[in-house]
Amino acid sequence: MTTLPYPHRSRLTVASAQYPVERHEDWSSYERKLDRWVSEAAHHGAKLLLFPEYGPMELASLFGEEVCRSLPAQLEAMQGLLPRFLHLHELLAARYAVHIVAGSFPVAQDGGGYRNRSYLVRPDGQLDWQEKLQMTRFENELWHIDAGTELKVFDTELGMIGITICYDVEFPLFARRLAEAGASIVLAPSCTDSLAGWNRVRLGARARAMENQFYVVQSPTVGEAPWTEAIDINVGSAGVYGPVDRGFPEDGVIAEGTLNAAQWVFAELDMVALEEVRADGQVFNFRDWDAQHHVTGVGT
Repeated sequence: MTTLPYPHRSRLTVASAQYPVERHEDWSSYERKLDRWVSEAAHHGAKLLLFPEYGPMELASLFGEEVCRSLPAQLEAMQGLLPRFLHLHELLAARYAVHIVAGSFPVAQDGGGYRNRSYLVRPDGQLDWQEKLQMTRFENELWHIDAGTELKVFDTELGMIGITICYDVEFPLFARRLAEAGASIVLAPSCTDSLAGWNRVRLGARARAMENQFYVVQSPTVGEAPWTEAIDINVGSAGVYGPVDRGFPEDGVIAEGTLNAAQWVFAELDMVALEEVRADGQVFNFRDWDAQHHVTGVGT
């Protein structure tokens, strides 16, 4: 019988943000916004909160128009806010007794360059992070963000959690490595500027949930911010996806939000159901992955 390593909780409520990009006149405006969002999710019983890729780039509005119009200037200016950004999320995670995956932040590296990093903040203040591994053309050619090199699984009181940032969820082997390492939940923060981009991430998330028989939670930025070149157009809705099998919706869609609305999307994850579907599902996607190895080549 193939089972997940545990669950620590048989049922878990997650909250995925359709997070609106907005201007801020000062830091306290951002603090109030984050507190409202986290408070609302906690009020609905969520213990795991996911914010999207590059959501914190709205903080570039604190530096004025000249910085907002320059991608390199935004990256440089944002570094001074990182300690305050992390401290705010530590306070909120402790105050509301939740695990928060903060919006991904471009973090300067000691040897130069930047990496796109999502921080997992636990209620006890412990910080972990996952860096994006596969960069898009925008990140490579215009923003010059470097790729991370390590894929992690986080052992938490909520279960084993992995993070695949936006484009990363479109590549099956990243998710497969997380599944083999014991992940039962994979989080996919995203930032897309078109329906096509959002659908690539959405379809990737649904496929990864089916292939590995685990949960995938996706969170996008939404809204328009013409004052910044980094995240000027944001399209999408949040989604929570699972296996397409017994005990789950027939399309694998557990919850989805209204396109481009600013809102939380909530879902209750049944961790026992994952054990059951892996052990006695209609199909064994998770178990049968290695069975593909008997095919040795492609004929012509």
